[in-house]
Amino acid sequence: MVTLALDLRFEHPIIQAPMASVSTPALAAAVSQAGGLGSIAGGMSSVEALHQAIAAVREATDRPFNVNLFCHRPASPDPAREAAWLEYLRPFFAEFGSAPPAVLQETYPSFVANDDMLAMLLETRPPVISFHFGLPPTDKLAALRAAGATLLACATSLAEAQQLEEAGVDAIVAQGVEAGGHRGLFEPEQGDAGLSTFALTRLLVRRLRTPIISAGGIMDGAGIAAVVRLGAVAAQMGTAFVACPESAADAAYRTALLSDPPAATAITAVISGRPARGLVNRFVREVDQPGRPPVAPYPRAYDAAKALITSAKQHGNLGFAAQWAGQGAPLARALPAAELVQVLVSEMQAVI
Repeated sequence: MVTLALDLRFEHPIIQAPMASVSTPALAAAVSQAGGLGSIAGGMSSVEALHQAIAAVREATDRPFNVNLFCHRPASPDPAREAAWLEYLRPFFAEFGSAPPAVLQETYPSFVANDDMLAMLLETRPPVISFHFGLPPTDKLAALRAAGATLLACATSLAEAQQLEEAGVDAIVAQGVEAGGHRGLFEPEQGDAGLSTFALTRLLVRRLRTPIISAGGIMDGAGIAAVVRLGAVAAQMGTAFVACPESAADAAYRTALLSDPPAATAITAVISGRPARGLVNRFVREVDQPGRPPVAPYPRAYDAAKALITSAKQHGNLGFAAQWAGQGAPLARALPAAELVQVLVSEMQAVI
């Protein structure tokens, strides 16, 4: 039994990571029902869409589940920088007979400034709420805590984790550099220490009082057992669940993830404006080149990337698809989520 707060207990130390555009209510419910902690991603969702997702999870299970929110600093328009970035991308659009957007939009707001999202969460009261890219203002944090939510937050360094502990979160997700998807950096401009999951987990366990959840490169029961031995209370796993039939990953994503020989992964900021790890594609090989102009700010850069991805797909080209995955991708298995949880538990118990 894993205990993160006095009123939150789940059977196995397995948390399905909240993966924007991949997580679904069906996936979260299946993991929670199997004794782990399922998650849905709210970082790129509208208030109404997330409200519907929360209701869908509750219809499928009465177990605890997690709702994840992005707490990035809201982007300020930078017309000159954005225009230079769009012009740099123009030849890639031209390959498919299209042009980049005339201007970039902030397609989804940060929870930091989204009062409507806060109101919906206070109404629906999800049992667990997690934060990526930092924390919301103290008044939002206090309101969610008063509503009874167990609060988790991601850290990539000791300094970030110390801020989270001072804010009183219930558990800290130690995101190693192996992890797929966006790095949880509070301020990317200040650089990335690039700590591995094992090094970061042990550092935070030794220096902090708050329970630590390990994330990054954990794909099987042996990996879960390893981070538990390092002092973590649970493992958060994203890439391991992408190939589950309950995820929203498309066929091309699944094929690439399960390819033999396995595909490589890399971290790049040119897709969204923030560093994120995914399967190597043309964004990594051709767009992210020395001498390129500064990427448009996050998440405005995503507006251009999504337009390019759509244009390429319309011409049957999947070279620009954003397929987030961690370094453990070659260990992925295409199993139903509940079955995967059972396999992970058996593997963990065999090692222990």
